Amino acid sequence: MSTCTTNDGVILEYTDSGGPGIPLVMIHGWGQTQEMFRHQLEGLSDSRRVVTYDQRGHGRSDKPRFGYRIARLAQDFANLISHLDVDTVDVLGWSMGVSVTWSYIDLYGTGSIRNFIAVDQPAAVAAVPWMSHQEQEESGAIFGVEGLLELGAQLNGPNGVAVTEGFVRSMFSGEPRDEVWSLVAREIRTVPAYAGVPLLFDHATQDWRDVLPRVDVPTLVIGCEGSHVAPASQSFIAESIPGARTFIFSSDVANSHFPFLENPEAFNRVVEGFLPAR
Repeated sequence: MSTCTTNDGVILEYTDSGGPGIPLVMIHGWGQTQEMFRHQLEGLSDSRRVVTYDQRGHGRSDKPRFGYRIARLAQDFANLISHLDVDTVDVLGWSMGVSVTWSYIDLYGTGSIRNFIAVDQPAAVAAVPWMSHQEQEESGAIFGVEGLLELGAQLNGPNGVAVTEGFVRSMFSGEPRDEVWSLVAREIRTVPAYAGVPLLFDHATQDWRDVLPRVDVPTLVIGCEGSHVAPASQSFIAESIPGARTFIFSSDVANSHFPFLENPEAFNRVVEGFLPAR
């Protein structure tokens, strides 16, 4: 583990496989950590430099009482790129990590990004009232604003730990393998409610549809038939990003929001098939 200090003084822990070439930086989702990418750090590092990190409030990184907004996480990502002292990176975002990348692109453009892989993230998580029914379906909205408020209250309540585990457990179709769920459940517990709840609210209320046409780098959008994120929403994202490609894992290959844990070999093949040599 190495550390990077953000411009507001927060220490982020990251892992760098080392080696030459343009690094692949992997950004985890809400309530999880860089441990989600343990099989990619190992499986992809023979062919390229791989960097994973814990976002603020998660894993082994600092958990301050401030900064739990997607835009702030995008700034943290910018700080990490600067710390790595590289001009260009490939980026793989998963779930909220995709939103962090979209926010980074919205703020800074794509000058530092060579290729982008977006894994299983809706263009908008919460269906706001001014969206048409078609727009809600295209965006992949998971719940309405009232449902988001109720979930936030429960996450912050006396049974918050159990509610959090239940919420994340719902992202699996069927019964996950014991070793997969034990890892996911363990990492959930690294995120305190004072960090997770406001961050989830900010994350879920963003609408990234206006950013998608401005993603002007080669992009692969990955979805899963068995995920709680509708595969059709991933196709919509790819259609909205100029020249983007889509890959949807069938449920017999990966059956959840966590394809990189369920079937790391298949996931790594897709990543390597898209990214150019280092």
